[in-house]
Amino acid sequence: MSLFVDIKKSFPNFDLEVNLEAGNEALGFLGASGSGKSMTLRCIAGLETPDEGTIIVEGTTFFDSKKGIDLSPQQRKTALLFQSYMLFPNLTVAENIAAGIPQSTPKDVVHHLVEEQLIRFGLQGFGKRYPIRLSGGQQQRVALARMLAAAPKILMLDEPFSALDSHLKSALEQDMLDLFEHFDGSILYVSHDIDEAFRFCDRIAVIDHGRLKELASTADILSSPGTLATLKVSGVKNISPAIRVSDHEIEATAWGIRLFCEREVPVDVAFMGVRASYLRKANGQQHNVFDMQVHRSSDSRFERTVMLNPVIDALEDPQWVSDYDKSKPSSARIQWKVDKLVVSESGLPARGDMVRLHIPPEHIYLVTH
Repeated sequence: MSLFVDIKKSFPNFDLEVNLEAGNEALGFLGASGSGKSMTLRCIAGLETPDEGTIIVEGTTFFDSKKGIDLSPQQRKTALLFQSYMLFPNLTVAENIAAGIPQSTPKDVVHHLVEEQLIRFGLQGFGKRYPIRLSGGQQQRVALARMLAAAPKILMLDEPFSALDSHLKSALEQDMLDLFEHFDGSILYVSHDIDEAFRFCDRIAVIDHGRLKELASTADILSSPGTLATLKVSGVKNISPAIRVSDHEIEATAWGIRLFCEREVPVDVAFMGVRASYLRKANGQQHNVFDMQVHRSSDSRFERTVMLNPVIDALEDPQWVSDYDKSKPSSARIQWKVDKLVVSESGLPARGDMVRLHIPPEHIYLVTH
């Protein structure tokens, strides 16, 4: 394994406790703000010191509390790209790129390494400029070039696109993919965006309140989330506490409805979830068909988000659907994403409309914690 991390560190708000291994891959870190994603990277880089544990990168022990090993950030040869890029304002582009290269490196080699990165990231002719004369996208390219020029043992990126507009972000993603393809080692990528993590990462680590909740392939995180934290960070909008009724039936207590599930229901099931885009208008289905009233709708460019209140007059046995209490919070409503490219304007649901909706049994996620 290229990376081994087993650390603990106490903070006022939570205790960081992370145990993971990674090979020559891109490993994404997903979690809410303050969950411990960035702090994990800072511990690996040597900017924070764990209370106890071990960090090993490419066979080199960066930190071992029992053996008294704690290499300095300079000794660790890591590359950590922050949201702000942290370029030196008093250095030119070429000097910034060369900043991470060991000072003992011959000048002609440094020049070659810098020129190589200028070409790779389309920065030819920018070597003598200062950061203040660069756009946000150009500054990020310089930061990426500096990372590779230093020949780090591990790449770590902390939400590198958060300060960019969507157009520039799309263009720079291609540079990032090129960077990942040329790096032989572990890449750690912190993000809030599941789609972004899916594009860049081979596997995803879900961090919640300082703990590693799940570590799986991007495909498994999307298709088979295993924890409540994973449901949330993977974009599942409809989540409810769940009670097992039978082998293939649950009660979603937030909505007061019973649902048939294609997967066998665990005895200790605690929560269920279903993605808003998987809901469909009912069309003769036998299970999970409910009458709902549109509470509110809002539009984006290509879809309409519809918030629904389940009502007692359901297609199925009335005992399957409890009366909806209007004093309940928004979490007691069901969210439905309607594709505006498929549904005509006249067919889009609006406030006050009654709709008969189907919740597909095969798309219901069940988790135990």
